[in-house]
Amino acid sequence: MSDITRKGYYALGAIIALYIVILVLFLMVSISLDYNFFVRFFALTGFYMLAIAALLTPFMRQVYQEFGKSFQDVHHIFAAIGLATATLHPIIFAIEVSDITVFIPDLSSWYAFWSLGGRQALILIYIATIAAFIRGKIPKYWKSIHALMYLVLLFALVHGYLIGTDFENIGIQIIFTALFLASLGALIYKRIK
Repeated sequence: MSDITRKGYYALGAIIALYIVILVLFLMVSISLDYNFFVRFFALTGFYMLAIAALLTPFMRQVYQEFGKSFQDVHHIFAAIGLATATLHPIIFAIEVSDITVFIPDLSSWYAFWSLGGRQALILIYIATIAAFIRGKIPKYWKSIHALMYLVLLFALVHGYLIGTDFENIGIQIIFTALFLASLGALIYKRIK
């Protein structure tokens, strides 16, 4: 099978349409092309792409049937974009503030731990990604380690709510909370299935 089906086009259209809605909401906050613009853009894009990758996981057969590509190919496209943009988010911020400590988790208080939760999320993203790459060497454990992505999404969501500029927009709050809850629902559905 090599061609995308009508349902596949609808699914892809829905993914793109929701991303366009997010971009419109994002641009409503600020359009100035400064560091902050790119910090925000990469944060929202990273979360969105990682959430879509997570949402696809219980639908391996359907992804293959509707997209005409293996589940891994489709999943990895979203995951790779999510990983790259989620990584660019703190890199751009570190450049903006000229401070490399933005990559180190802050354990000074409960609020700092959660408001700066993107720091531990970034570490967990790479642990989960490495587990997927070496799954042949750790066949019993890689899925459990890779499931850290759901914790990554939680840290990122709370981080966004506590200090994210775009989370002042109710539309962003609704969409990203729904994406997080849907990804958890997908995890539960996959475990039940």
